[in-house]
Amino acid sequence: MFTAIIPVRKGSRRLPNKNIMPFAGKNLLTYKIAQLKTIEEIGCIVVSSDSDEMLQMAVAMGVKTHKRADEYCDEKSQPFGAVVAHICEHVEGDDIIWATCTSPLVEPVEYKKAIEAYKQVLHKGCDSLMSVEEFHRYIWDKNGPINYELGIKHVPSQQLPPLYRVTDGILIAPRLDMIKWKYFHGHHPYKYIMDKRSSIDIDDVYDMECAKAWLDIKP
Repeated sequence: MFTAIIPVRKGSRRLPNKNIMPFAGKNLLTYKIAQLKTIEEIGCIVVSSDSDEMLQMAVAMGVKTHKRADEYCDEKSQPFGAVVAHICEHVEGDDIIWATCTSPLVEPVEYKKAIEAYKQVLHKGCDSLMSVEEFHRYIWDKNGPINYELGIKHVPSQQLPPLYRVTDGILIAPRLDMIKWKYFHGHHPYKYIMDKRSSIDIDDVYDMECAKAWLDIKP
């Protein structure tokens, strides 16, 4: 069985209280809990937070909680890797699914497929799984184009080598390895490709409105 961790905190710079903003008749946190509770491969769900309000929501839905100290939530006192290790040290289970509630369009079927893929690839060249969105776009840095050439050698975007955006929607790895790495995936993750809908990550009001608009568009 897998342990699913939903990390949430009070502070959010771009979208205040985004983790509990209304969504589909619930809020983002309770919506994600409800999704995860339908997945039989997940034996334990833990909400990790500094917010008593959010922890109470988790208790009301019958899942476990982990109360985080402020130093593991303020994005200043501890580096991100220390936060990952701290949370994983306070939960049980062999394998962890890091399931962010800001990815509400990752449906249960995607978690199931990702879990099966993880079982197949772990120790076969991959040490973890991360969800990604594949894209083909013309990319520049400050010095110019980095994945294509100007002029006669220009090619249609579909012919560009694929690039991958890490969505943070699904991250799976052995719990003890997450603690050792101080990160939620290793150096050799399996890239689990999701579509544009599933890959949305709510970071601002525009992302939230997209998620709401796409909710009824099923893949």
